[in-house]
Amino acid sequence: MPDNSFDIVSKVEIPEVVNAIQQATKEVIQRYDLKDSKSTIDLNEKELTITLTSSGDFQIKAVLEILQSKLVKRQVPLKAFTYGNIQPAAGTRVRQEITMQQGIASEKAKEIVKTIKDSKKKAQASIQGDLVRVSAKDRDTLQEIIALLKAKDFGIDMQFTNYRSN
Repeated sequence: MPDNSFDIVSKVEIPEVVNAIQQATKEVIQRYDLKDSKSTIDLNEKELTITLTSSGDFQIKAVLEILQSKLVKRQVPLKAFTYGNIQPAAGTRVRQEITMQQGIASEKAKEIVKTIKDSKKKAQASIQGDLVRVSAKDRDTLQEIIALLKAKDFGIDMQFTNYRSN
């Protein structure tokens, strides 16, 4: 019976995203090159999306750069975001939709479990909703699995939480 376990999750701290958006909005308002662009950054917490709007491609890319720098400063991983294409909006304006990843998608979870099983370590991995739980007899095995998973890029941000030992 495994005695030790941890969870692999992929979560974004929404309050940190809200703070980063507020800081980015202040900077966009103050920047001379974005002065008349009427650029906005809108967060939809229910749908986990951020919508950028501006007067042109150059301006929207500048707004995105500002937002990303604020997210990085607040230690929000950029891997947790999926960037949509820049699309025309009302009039001469353009819009870009950014989606936040909360939880691990089932195909990524299966890939993580397969990687753990392929490593031939004595550990069990199970998918539980939007997280993966890994359990093993000893802590050393769990540490090796964490190192293995950190070395491989799954294209998502992963956090290792709820470390338990009985």
